[in-house]
Amino acid sequence: MQSREPDAHRNILLLGVVSFINDTSSKIIMPLLPLFIAQQGGTGLAIGLIAGLSDSIASITKLLAGYWSDRLERRKPFVITGYLFSSVAKLLLAFSVSWQQTLLLRISERLGKGLRSAPRDALLAAATHKGNRGRGFGIHRAMDSGGALLGTLLVLALYWFADWDFQAIFLFAGLLGFVSLLPLVRVQESANRKLHRTPLRLRELPRPLKHFMLIAFTYALGNFSYMFFILRAESTFDARLAVALPLLLYALYQLSYTLFAIPAGLLSDRIGRRRVLLIGYGLFTLLCLGFLFGSSLSWLLVLFLLYGINFAFVNATERALVADLVSGDERGTALGTFHMTVSLAALPAGLLAGLLWDAEPLYTFIAGALLSAVALLLLATMPAYEKEETSV
Repeated sequence: MQSREPDAHRNILLLGVVSFINDTSSKIIMPLLPLFIAQQGGTGLAIGLIAGLSDSIASITKLLAGYWSDRLERRKPFVITGYLFSSVAKLLLAFSVSWQQTLLLRISERLGKGLRSAPRDALLAAATHKGNRGRGFGIHRAMDSGGALLGTLLVLALYWFADWDFQAIFLFAGLLGFVSLLPLVRVQESANRKLHRTPLRLRELPRPLKHFMLIAFTYALGNFSYMFFILRAESTFDARLAVALPLLLYALYQLSYTLFAIPAGLLSDRIGRRRVLLIGYGLFTLLCLGFLFGSSLSWLLVLFLLYGINFAFVNATERALVADLVSGDERGTALGTFHMTVSLAALPAGLLAGLLWDAEPLYTFIAGALLSAVALLLLATMPAYEKEETSV
């Protein structure tokens, strides 16, 4: 039998490859999605609705998938089903003819993400221990964002140089999504231990975890969809540049996210998750304020670079912190509850951002700055939460 460490390293790598390919597929679509919705007659409110409602509807799936992966002592079937479901939805997006159909397909794609997110993160947590968990999640996030960077560059090439229309691009992206399923065949569940405890009930979640989820929910209310950053960049340029340059800026965001994801994870292992999250929340506050004071190309380059660094410091660190606060046989439920909590914030966040955008675009960024500043203050005053891990 192989030792645990090679299996653990292999799972991290394989799950990273899956995310790399899947996010290449997704990010061929995502930078164009707000522009596609606008072409279909969707307003800022429609864009906010699609961004928020899809995540919120899928949120309960994240909790149930995490809970049942604990209960059944299996993670991998949920991961495979989730990626498959999302791939089908992305493929069908090529045939959408209205923003209402796009909304339904976006909900379907998010349901697939809901099925896989918590079980996949539980597999990642099982492949690490507290001393290197930030590094493990950082590697996965770096590969995920590396795929996002490749996807953004591909869509730019297909749109600008190959002159493909949105439907052809979406069809290509949907087909690529199915390729991401192949590495999952080699992912293995832990063979060295079986889970025996009763899965964690929601009312039994540790108090520090509940406290942190409230803070993460507050931050998520202000952390509105990337679509509004794309729309803000688009409004600065004319003609084909109104699509091409926002795509380049989005690629810059993904590049900075990729470059900083692993260092941010290592830093959270060294100085603690909360300090790294304080930096990340603070960066988002500065980012929103930055959009109030300028929209020149040079200024947008700085802001999208900052956006990637913000994501690198927040995305993996929040998940690693949740995994730290519970034992191994409770992680599916805890991570599912966390993903659900953040997703539930997506609908009010999207609606608020969309309504403010239709009134005055700058109001969207003022709201984002205020809510992230509140989350920053709550996190800074939160009692010490880190505990010694009792089980990996």
